[in-house]
This record gives sequence, structure tokens and C-alpha cells, in this order.
Amino acid sequence: MNQQNMKIDCPVCSGEKCMTAISRVEKIPYFGEIMESVLICSRCGYRSTDIICLEQKEPSRYTIEVGDKTLNARVVKSQSATIRIPELGLKVEPGPRSTGYISNIEGVVERFETAVKTAINLFEEDESKEKASEILEMLREVRGGKRNVTVIIEDPFGQSFVGHPSAVREKLSDEEIKSLKTGFLVFESDKIDEED
Repeated sequence: MNQQNMKIDCPVCSGEKCMTAISRVEKIPYFGEIMESVLICSRCGYRSTDIICLEQKEPSRYTIEVGDKTLNARVVKSQSATIRIPELGLKVEPGPRSTGYISNIEGVVERFETAVKTAINLFEEDESKEKASEILEMLREVRGGKRNVTVIIEDPFGQSFVGHPSAVREKLSDEEIKSLKTGFLVFESDKIDEED
């Protein structure tokens, strides 16, 4: 593992040389090289982590049936991956500020819980709040091993990974790749040429 640390100014609180920037390159078995970047400010407490996959792989979909025996399955989610739990109607697509992370299936479910809690606070209608509260309870049951669901991770750049014997990996078709968001700004040159 190759690691570099440096002190930089904090862009959040404007403190001088109070933020530690750590970057390290690590090789994950069965996956490949990643670079993890961590920013931590000792003054204001700001913290940010990002995982960048250094190798491009075949566009793929990982599917895993989640139960109490698979909550510990290792997950590498790249900044370009879409994650779905179809039984609960949940989907997280990448956006311009999407980050990658390393976790396990339980951690992925926790992230969904956090997103649903945020949505509950934003909803104005009681019906939407009630439905979100039901989904939140189902996610808690999943994390507690009392409800089984399917987690699907689709990555057009093949940089995501689920490390568990019961995880199924499939190649994405060209049509499936085109239908996925990547989180990156894409210029379609043929449309630009048409406007000239």
C-alpha cells in the first residue's frame, strides 16, 4: 500500500494548513487497484472520503440476495454505479458529486436508510411521509436479518464489485449501458455538429 499525507488549507472553514489530505493506493483481491482519498479538517471537523478505481473493467451488474448470511459481503461502489433494491422500489443513481466507497451490504442498506430519513424530512404530504416511514422500517428489518431483498449494482465502467460467493456477476448489454447514468457530463458530438 502506497500512502501520501499532506497538510492543506481547508476550503470549508478557510483555516490554514489544518486539513490533512491522505491518498493511498491499494490493491483489493479479485478487484484491482483503487485510490482512496480522505480529507479531514482538525479545525471544523469536515471529512470527505472518495474511492477512485484505477482500472477499467467490463461493464457489469452484480446481484446478491440479501439475508442475514450476506450482510457482511464486501462492496466496492464506484462513483459511476447505480444501486437498486427492487423489492422496496429504491434506486440511487450517480450524479456529478457521486463518490465511491468501500463497505459491506449492511453499510449499503444503512446509506439507503439515511437517504430515506432525509426524504421524510423533506416531504410535506402525510401520505409520502407514511410510505417513506414504511420503507425505513423494512430497511431496518433487512439490516436486522429479518427481511430478504435483492441488491443490484450496475456499473457501466465495471469498477464496482461485490465480494461474496453468492453474488452473481453479469456483463451489461450495450442497451443497458446506454440507459445508465454515469454521473459525468457527456457531450454528444453528433448533436453539436447538427446545430452548426
